[in-house]
Amino acid sequence: MKIEIWAEVTCPWCGLGSHRLDRAAERFEHGDEVEVIHHSFPLSSSFPVDETFSVRDALLRRHGMGGSQAEASTRRIEALAEAEGLSPYKVLDNMVGNTELAHEFLAHASAEGRNREAWDAIFRAYFGQARPVFSLEDLLGLGQEIGLDREDTRQALTEHRYQRQVRDDADRARRLGATGAPFIVVDGKYGIPGAQDTDALVEVLRTVWAESHPLTLGTDGAAPVCGPDGCAVPARG
Repeated sequence: MKIEIWAEVTCPWCGLGSHRLDRAAERFEHGDEVEVIHHSFPLSSSFPVDETFSVRDALLRRHGMGGSQAEASTRRIEALAEAEGLSPYKVLDNMVGNTELAHEFLAHASAEGRNREAWDAIFRAYFGQARPVFSLEDLLGLGQEIGLDREDTRQALTEHRYQRQVRDDADRARRLGATGAPFIVVDGKYGIPGAQDTDALVEVLRTVWAESHPLTLGTDGAAPVCGPDGCAVPARG
């Protein structure tokens, strides 16, 4: 079973949604046959490059949300994350910025066979440690942590080798019906928008699995059975 998830690096629902998907795969009876692949869905292109803002400032600028409203909405996400095993999970007291280079880094890491490691590392660094993940130096350090060659990574990012791939990834998600992130697609046919809870995700996985693995009877069904009207009587030998 192939599960694809599109996400934005600094989206708190994406970090939580990715965690919930991991938990669902762990609980799923056939989880050892599940492949999870992360894709990019950048949402920060309106932010200037090489400049960061506090989440408080960004909420006020982009959504007109400030003070107690910003506090309540972000603390709720932090509390949900903590209740589900992500602690700390820093949302309000964090920084945001243009993430296009971060997505190019993730595409490079994926090309090097480290899709899962890179996405886990960037979510852990950003939400778990409130580390910046926006500049070239930020990303080179993160790459070294997951075993990427520093100079190869530098070259890939300075050449913007994966810029087109990142855009194509996001375009594909939109064609599949995504209007935001996170967005999950199971086996190329079931789209799941938003950070659905773990129980709901497990049920989707079971439904898709049952449809793609129909039960086949191994005999002609002639063996004796019991039913509503009683049990079959064995024929005399």
